[in-house]
Amino acid sequence: MSQAARPFVILMADDDAEDCLLVRDAVQETKLPHLLRVVADGEELLEYLNRQGQYADGRAPRPDLILLDLNMPKKDGREVLRHLKSDPRLRTIPVVVLTTSASEDDVTYCYKMGASSFVSKPSTYRAWIDVVHNLCSYWFKLVTLPSS
Repeated sequence: MSQAARPFVILMADDDAEDCLLVRDAVQETKLPHLLRVVADGEELLEYLNRQGQYADGRAPRPDLILLDLNMPKKDGREVLRHLKSDPRLRTIPVVVLTTSASEDDVTYCYKMGASSFVSKPSTYRAWIDVVHNLCSYWFKLVTLPSS
C-alpha cells in the first residue's frame, strides 16, 4: 500500500499523560491523516508490537514511526530501543527518541543502538506543535518509509 493510500500510524511510548496529550493535539493540528496510538511504558510497547496481551486481538496496526521516551517504568526506552533494533521484524521502524534527557551519553547510546533521531521535549505548547509538525512533515512527506 502506498504511503498516500492510508493514514500513518504513530506509536508513542511515554508515561507522561500530559506529554501524550500535547502530542495528540499537535498531530491533530497537522491536519494530516495520522493515527496516534499511545502506550505507557516499554513493556506495553513491546506487547503492542508483538500483538500480545491486550493487543492480541490484531487491532494494533504496525506503526510507521515510534516516538520513544527514555525514562519510563517497567522497561525504559534504552532497553526497548536495544530490543527493537535487534529484532529483524521491527528494526526497520523508525524510532525518534523524544525525551527530557539532554545527556550526551544518552544521545550517543541512542544513535549507537539505531535510533533515527534524538529530540528533546519542548517546554511550551507552541514548541510542541512545531516539533510534531516538523517530525510529521519529515517522516510522512519527505522520506520514503518501508512498506509494512
